[in-house]
Amino acid sequence: MNFLNPIYTEKAECQDCYKCVRECPVKAIKIESGHAEVMKDRCVYCGHCVEVCPVGAKRVRDDLSRVKQLLKFKDKVIVSLAPSFVSDFADISSAQMIHALRKLGFYGVSETSLGAQNVSACVAVMLSKENGKVYVSSACPTVVEYIKKYQPELSGYVTKLLSPLLAHCKILRKLYGEDIGVVFVGPCISKKREADTHQNLLDVVITFEDLRRWFEEENINPAHMIETVDDVFIPRLSKEGALYPIDGGMIAGIKANCSTKEATFMAFSGIKNIKSALSDLDQLDLNNNIFIEMLSCEGGCINGPKTRKRSSTALKRCKIINYSEYPEDEIPRQPEVDINEDIQINTIEVKEYTDEELRAVLRAIGKFTLKDELNCSACGYDTCKEFARAFLDGKAEKTMCVSYMRKLAHNKANALIKAMPSGVVIVDENLRIIECNHNFAKLFGKDVEMIYDAKPGMEGASLQKILPFYNIFQVVLETGKELLNKPVRHKSSILNITIFSIEKHSIVGAVIQDITVPSVRKEQVINKTQQVIRKNLETVQKIAYLLGENASETEVILNSVAESFLPSHIDENEKENE
Repeated sequence: MNFLNPIYTEKAECQDCYKCVRECPVKAIKIESGHAEVMKDRCVYCGHCVEVCPVGAKRVRDDLSRVKQLLKFKDKVIVSLAPSFVSDFADISSAQMIHALRKLGFYGVSETSLGAQNVSACVAVMLSKENGKVYVSSACPTVVEYIKKYQPELSGYVTKLLSPLLAHCKILRKLYGEDIGVVFVGPCISKKREADTHQNLLDVVITFEDLRRWFEEENINPAHMIETVDDVFIPRLSKEGALYPIDGGMIAGIKANCSTKEATFMAFSGIKNIKSALSDLDQLDLNNNIFIEMLSCEGGCINGPKTRKRSSTALKRCKIINYSEYPEDEIPRQPEVDINEDIQINTIEVKEYTDEELRAVLRAIGKFTLKDELNCSACGYDTCKEFARAFLDGKAEKTMCVSYMRKLAHNKANALIKAMPSGVVIVDENLRIIECNHNFAKLFGKDVEMIYDAKPGMEGASLQKILPFYNIFQVVLETGKELLNKPVRHKSSILNITIFSIEKHSIVGAVIQDITVPSVRKEQVINKTQQVIRKNLETVQKIAYLLGENASETEVILNSVAESFLPSHIDENEKENE
């Protein structure tokens, strides 16, 4: 496991399907020795590769053991609970959730929404101070990572504010002391990246999935928890900040703190939609301020990569809306803590390649003309030229191209078939020839050889019209059993035939030898002679063994008889008798 990266690949499970390459919105996947690796310097931690991997080879770093250690070494560890818990744990109340978390050993549970409210208040202040500016929200860490790495020229539009989670961490440390531990629980993977880069504020991040596993390990069922007066959020309940998990929720929170006349508001969710929205950002009409809320998950955090179900978006939205509250007073909320932060740009270097460099890669995978460029996307890239760029970037391998590998396998098979001294034929379930070599055609006369010369391989030709003994092929097709070294008389020749299944009941292949040809006869004689020699040697070895065993027994008996007649042996016997 790569403990330095929130997302990694379990190599033993990776099946070379390239689905993660196809689905990654920023193509931050590198194929090396057939395995898909997440490129830390390019990843935006959206977690989409984890969701789409069909065999579960893409994994999320498991930080549960770190949380357990934190509970041992810190007197106070507080949970920052994502507001989307309302839709993900729909069958339990907030008090039951708090009780269950306190049972795990946490000092208290606080709503991340409090940090969201602080962010809303800060944005409201921004919008009231200046006019004619574009602001892009910094609430979603994945969106910020995307802009920093892939559209750094737009980073000036991003509000220089900490995310709601980090703002919440600041609030908790201000209220309960810098020495407390803070653990975030939610549906987001990119929050783990925030913990890695802001260790002074956030200690560890676990997902809703991790929390469920932990409850099972400790035999805790939150739905069975009996609520007490102590099962309340600390330091207080949040209000409109609980809307942040749905797209448009942040805007609703900002509007609660400023006049709607102060800005034009827009909301976009999903990386593809965000890419599109950012493409024309510099052409916006700036009669007044424009605030753009962006969330990387479609529909918002309620559809985060580690939510229980990425569906029922309308139902989830309703639960969040019903749970949240607008402040009763109309006095704008003041920021509790300073959350200003400069964005550190980490631009991805995009190398430019000449047309000739790209063509050289395409030629290496058998694409010599535009017609050869199928753009099938099987490799994970939309076009063959995109694949060529990825190859030059060191992110792709030639073996990823399906058409190239198919041609390579076909060419190797053809070369092998043509080089074989015996006749070779492959037929389908209808006894139509798929492929054969010239030596096969030669075995069955000039007419068949002429057909082969006219159409090498004889694809589509009927085996029934060529071989009078085609029925033995039919038997192998029906039974799926191989036929080995069967002698068949054909005209003045004797043919040795082996038929085997390539795809059971569908495709069979055969190797045919004319054993009456002098060179073949000689080979057959040599083989038979070697068989006889081997059998004779085995017999001789058995006889030698038996003779050797018998001879050793006889030797023992004769030696004992001879010894009994030796003078010394007789004298000893006489003395004993005296």
